[in-house]
Amino acid sequence: MMSAAPQQLAVYIDVDRCVACYACEVACKQAHNLPVGPRLIRVISLERPRNNQVEVISAPLACVHCYEAPCVEVCPTKALSRRKEDGIVLLNRIRCIGCKMCLVVCPFGAPQVDVDGKMIKCDLCVDRLQKKKKPACVSACPVEALKFGTMEELSSMVREKWLNQMWKVKGFPQK
Repeated sequence: MMSAAPQQLAVYIDVDRCVACYACEVACKQAHNLPVGPRLIRVISLERPRNNQVEVISAPLACVHCYEAPCVEVCPTKALSRRKEDGIVLLNRIRCIGCKMCLVVCPFGAPQVDVDGKMIKCDLCVDRLQKKKKPACVSACPVEALKFGTMEELSSMVREKWLNQMWKVKGFPQK
């Protein structure tokens, strides 16, 4: 069993804030110079019950850089690897043979087929991270539905959000 990276990086998606503006998709395509077709992040619509009604919400979906990434395990050429220092799952396109096994096993459909038949996937904008910038999708979100940080930072933020919501539901005053 592979353990989490000491500073596992991730993107948290707050579906309550997403307004389906697609700025994350556009920013990602521009940052990676992607052609029409493959999308490393895509906004999807989901239904959820709310007040005895059905509510349609939007949520950006991308690679979550799994602790035990099935795409890494199944790749016959070892084109996919997980960085020990931050948990980012990277694809070496030179090694990729386009077998699509990574796409088949990914529960999020994150790997995409590029125009050359080889796979591409989200790399959390490692080039931007090296320059101390956030991933393009996170930087572009006008309503801050996407948050970037370590799992520890994001977990703390989520706990605080849910605690605040619990206080509201129970009728207690906000902190």
